[in-house]
Amino acid sequence: MKVLVVGSGGREHAIARTLLQSSRVKKVVCVPGNGGTASLERCSNMAFGVTDFEGIARFALVHEISLIVVGPEVPLAQGITDFLRQQNLTVFGPTQAGAQIESSKAWAKALMQEAGIPTAKAEVFTDEASAKAYAQSQGVPIVIKADGLAAGKGVTVAQTWEEAKTAITAAFGGQFGDAGKQLVIEECLTGQEVSLLALTDGQTIRPLLSAQDHKRIGEGDTGPNTGGMGAYAPAPIVTPQLLDRIHQEILAPAVAALRNRGIDYRGILYAGLMITPQGEPKVIEFNCRFGDPETQVILPLLATPLEDLLLATAKGNLASIPKIEWKPGVCAGVVLASGGYPGSFDKHKAIAGLESAESQGAIVYHAGTKLNGSQLVTDGGRVLNVTAVGETYDQAFAIAYSACEAIEFEGMYYRRDIGHRVRMSE
Repeated sequence: MKVLVVGSGGREHAIARTLLQSSRVKKVVCVPGNGGTASLERCSNMAFGVTDFEGIARFALVHEISLIVVGPEVPLAQGITDFLRQQNLTVFGPTQAGAQIESSKAWAKALMQEAGIPTAKAEVFTDEASAKAYAQSQGVPIVIKADGLAAGKGVTVAQTWEEAKTAITAAFGGQFGDAGKQLVIEECLTGQEVSLLALTDGQTIRPLLSAQDHKRIGEGDTGPNTGGMGAYAPAPIVTPQLLDRIHQEILAPAVAALRNRGIDYRGILYAGLMITPQGEPKVIEFNCRFGDPETQVILPLLATPLEDLLLATAKGNLASIPKIEWKPGVCAGVVLASGGYPGSFDKHKAIAGLESAESQGAIVYHAGTKLNGSQLVTDGGRVLNVTAVGETYDQAFAIAYSACEAIEFEGMYYRRDIGHRVRMSE
């Protein structure tokens, strides 16, 4: 079979690399891909934009693509699945209606409230004065969220009234474009954050391994939010008992609520959760696609062929797949970022040391990279994800961090405390 993967990040490199481990997958095409996908055997990049639906459809039909896997949220929110399905193509990823669970935090919050899913108390605002009055009446800490898609940077956890006021003014002032025209202001939940990604075909739900990521740019979980600076899986805090509870109280009601709205949801339902100090799981947000960097630490542990899971989900027969099998061990990942990220940063910096890093047993997933002739250069804020599997977290992180030291590019930055909750020694 031939698979087309839409996207250009570390998540898409991980999906492509995992698919190519199967003898059933003859070819993977990444649109537009990156420097890492360009270097994979039996993989090629095509320079379509992720929202060039017509170009992607034409290519898929001419080249007899068996499955299209949509990585990022933006094309899903713009209706890529609807368009491609109209061409009788098989697509992994929800429709535009289903993608609202990520593309509109207000829509998702209403869905959760209707379904009785545990989540933070919240209100929705379309004008600055009302938003500020509400935030001030609730007190701090308080969470200010742009309603729409903001590349993981539209959330401010305000610890002071000044921070809350600044975030509200910035959002309504156009910091996030149309995404900030409506704000969701909610209570600040405390505890440990966990990501739980689940496959669903709208009926059957199959959770993947739980993961924990580190969203803040600075060590000690300080500084502004990013798309994620590293992750590990599985998350020890998610016991089998807690996983069952998340399934019953959160995943199943969410899928049922989508179905009740007439939405045939096929793809990943990604629950960003807060596990409170009392052990209660509450939803911070839902996403409609594979997480990044969570995917890069989940897929190396997957034993069931990925193409079987994706095809069954897309075709609506996930129930026919046996229980998902996992390899033993744990997986750790560290993001190498461009200096200045998540603010402004330079591109086109030469990258060296990847062979040395991989010779130490690490898997290096590319995110913001491209080939400039034969030279690999930086092409984004999050450049590489250095991942390792081990018997213990200490072992996995030791391999990953040793590999990080072998890699070089100008301005390279990474956090040295990823996995601090699970590492015995740092």
